[in-house]
Amino acid sequence: QVQLVESGGGLVQAGGSLRLSCAASGFTFSWYDMGWFRQAPGKEREFVAAHSWSGSSTYYADSVKGRFTISRDNAKKTVYLQMNTLKPEDTAVYYCAAHYRRNTVPTQPFEYNYWGQGTQVTVSS
Repeated sequence: QVQLVESGGGLVQAGGSLRLSCAASGFTFSWYDMGWFRQAPGKEREFVAAHSWSGSSTYYADSVKGRFTISRDNAKKTVYLQMNTLKPEDTAVYYCAAHYRRNTVPTQPFEYNYWGQGTQVTVSS
């Protein structure tokens, strides 16, 4: 059975850092692009970052570019999101998601096949 389990969320002050992890099981991890999304209260789920299945490409939302870094370890079936210089507007539930490999890496949530349950990130000012 497919599982994506996020961890690493928490409460941090503005300017601080957190590292999120997402452990995958139940599917061939190396065949999937992996993405991170977030959803703040009253807002739609939005794209944060993605890592191609081939390992050659990464993609970021403009709002996190230069502050967040996505990486993956296929041997551990885990994707990470290193978040630096956090801002209060980064407060949200963060979700990891898997998309079966195609020609392009999507940024729309509906294109992803599997989702985790999410982990809360709260940044205080």
